[in-house]
Amino acid sequence: MEDRIRGGMWGLLIGDALGLPYEALEPEEVPAEDEIEMEPLAAVTPIHRVPPGTWSDDGAQALCLLDSLIACSKFDPADFAARLVAWYDEGLWTLDGQAFGVGLQTQAAIDEIKRGVPPERAGEVFPSGKGNGALMRVLPLALWHRGDDAALIEDAHRQARVTHGHVTNQVCCALYCLWARRLMEGGAPEAAYRDAVRALRRHYGADSPYRRSLEEEVRPDDPPVTHGDGYVVHTWNAARLAIEEPSYERAVKLAIRLGHDTDTNAAVAGGLAGVRFGEAGIPDRWRRTLRGKERVRPLLDQLVAWRLAP
Repeated sequence: MEDRIRGGMWGLLIGDALGLPYEALEPEEVPAEDEIEMEPLAAVTPIHRVPPGTWSDDGAQALCLLDSLIACSKFDPADFAARLVAWYDEGLWTLDGQAFGVGLQTQAAIDEIKRGVPPERAGEVFPSGKGNGALMRVLPLALWHRGDDAALIEDAHRQARVTHGHVTNQVCCALYCLWARRLMEGGAPEAAYRDAVRALRRHYGADSPYRRSLEEEVRPDDPPVTHGDGYVVHTWNAARLAIEEPSYERAVKLAIRLGHDTDTNAAVAGGLAGVRFGEAGIPDRWRRTLRGKERVRPLLDQLVAWRLAP
């Protein structure tokens, strides 16, 4: 369990950092699988000029969420929102003191929070927005949570609403958390996925906006389809495809080779793959290259102590 918990967080951060140099590339522009590394080939021109091994907004927001959960011993939307504001304004949990790669909806929601809008209403700023900005950071909730499935689902909804209030964003976050929980408990990927879907259907009942979104937009029984872009369902499906790979390395590289939103797809897929294969399953060369490890380790130690406490 400890190996899977640590693997999830390292898997998210490393996937993010590995995918960052290839962000916005078309699939045919992404290097071959054996050429994808944190230090990209000379032919690749990253859109963000940061050192290799740097996590982006995905990793920083996930660490803000984890930090908040540990500090508050619960999901506190006001505390989490304050940390997002500190990330945006002051570089909290960034590696070089400045936020970058900020999504339009996240930026607008943070502006709403700063205007005094209640955090769980801020994500309504773009009512039809279905970006992947809440899904990319939600994994710490699943790793930390000791409540039952119903409590985990509701907290997944609430953390999404801070920046991405559309029902589909909330559903994807909830399903991701349920799947991660079952992988953390040692379930096989497909069996764990099917059990997570059944649990979410039971929770939503037969007729609700959440159930309609699950069945009509997320479509969990259909084969996963994605274009590698920032639409939350496509990012969810990228993770579904990637988790079928036989190793952490193969999983994150598949997510990157989809092109477009490579850092977020690799972060979301890498978090699940890190849970599945554990910290020991992540290549040493990537763990060595990741920057900021010394800042993250104490937070992970607190997470493990909380999650495994009797």
